[in-house]
Amino acid sequence: MTPDAVPGALSDALPDDLLNSATINAWVDRLARFDRDVPDTERIEQLRALERLKSAAAAAQARIAVDLDTSMRAGHAATGLPAQRQGRGVAAQVALARQESPYRGGRHLGLAKVLVAEMPHTLTALEQGAISEWRAGLLAQETIFLSKEYRQLVDAHLCADPSGLTGWGDRRLTAEIRKIAYRLDPAGYTRRRAKAESERRVTSRPAPDVMARVTALLPVAHGVAVHAALREAADTAIAAGDGRTRGQLMADTLVERVTGQATATGVPVEIHLIMTDRTLLGEGEGDGREQPALLAGYGPIPAGLARRLAVTGAETETAWLRRLYVIPESGRLVGMDSTRRVFPAGLARFIEIRDQYCTTPWCDAPIRHIDHALPHHQGGATSAENGNGTCAQCNYARQAPGWEIRPEPGPRHTLRITTPTGHGYRSTAPPPPGHPRSERRRPAQRATVARQWRAG
Repeated sequence: MTPDAVPGALSDALPDDLLNSATINAWVDRLARFDRDVPDTERIEQLRALERLKSAAAAAQARIAVDLDTSMRAGHAATGLPAQRQGRGVAAQVALARQESPYRGGRHLGLAKVLVAEMPHTLTALEQGAISEWRAGLLAQETIFLSKEYRQLVDAHLCADPSGLTGWGDRRLTAEIRKIAYRLDPAGYTRRRAKAESERRVTSRPAPDVMARVTALLPVAHGVAVHAALREAADTAIAAGDGRTRGQLMADTLVERVTGQATATGVPVEIHLIMTDRTLLGEGEGDGREQPALLAGYGPIPAGLARRLAVTGAETETAWLRRLYVIPESGRLVGMDSTRRVFPAGLARFIEIRDQYCTTPWCDAPIRHIDHALPHHQGGATSAENGNGTCAQCNYARQAPGWEIRPEPGPRHTLRITTPTGHGYRSTAPPPPGHPRSERRRPAQRATVARQWRAG
């Protein structure tokens, strides 16, 4: 089968009636039963066809997301909601439906609006499987500062005949978009660069193997200068006989210069560890003393590392250690209640450590707001049970009409989130160290997990 023959073959195999969610779900079920007893040539064709299907599905999602946004904005307008609040919460619903974070849901909705309203050739190429959703995103992102007229010129130039993009890598595509965009609007391109410089920042994210990834978004001159200075310091140390690798030296030098320490080991820090007493003291029998601890803002860390952090901090007087207590039978963290509307600092900190990340499903953003599940004006208590930690974006989205958040009984703190369309999602606080990772696992599954953990 040749690539040119695929569209006709597909169209012959499909019904003529319009698709709905039931039909699409049936397709998903059928994908698990594809023909595997085929020659390698057919396997390649299967991969190609599935990639086209992914792109076509992304285009369909874009149209559906725009239709949802239009419908809900009209509904908000009909209820008299101010224009600046119309559409609030739509991106969060899109994110929940796509099982991703609200940030990604917002990006998807923004991309969908651009493709539907301003980049018809790109959307058509996506529907036909000629480009991927990632490539469509690059085209939208790199033309964001252009007027609608100029953006459509780029759209037509590159995607009216998408076969011209065949074989291009992402860098080549990005470079071509930027070249055309600069030629169309050099002043806008310059303004965008100035805006980007104003958004310089430093972020930190967990990395595999108990590491952290600290990222600095800097103007290009500053970024190059920082890297060159660290490399020069590393080369100087290597020339003097230092046995560390260049990468290790650059990382250690960065820590030393940023924290002001003579070495990269005595860094002042307030450690929020959730751990059992056996983990902290290294006492007891069996696996209890090797249960991982939880480092707030990062995640699980090995028991030995948790003890080392605590001991090193105590010896050098550079760290504080907070202990949080749990109910042994359920693993529920113990908290305090308050009659105040605003969560006291101690209770707010407790909720932040208990929830670890934003309580919206699939959102792992840092907690920025501590709010009531059942609103205070509806009689919601300022308590650990009724409190939940969210990122700012999710908390604002939940202020839109039709959202409902309610605590539910459970072994750990559990919330039921209901969206304006009536779809429900459940959010449960992560289990603390020393307790089963999931009550849904059968005993045999838990035993298998325990054996795998002990085996390292």
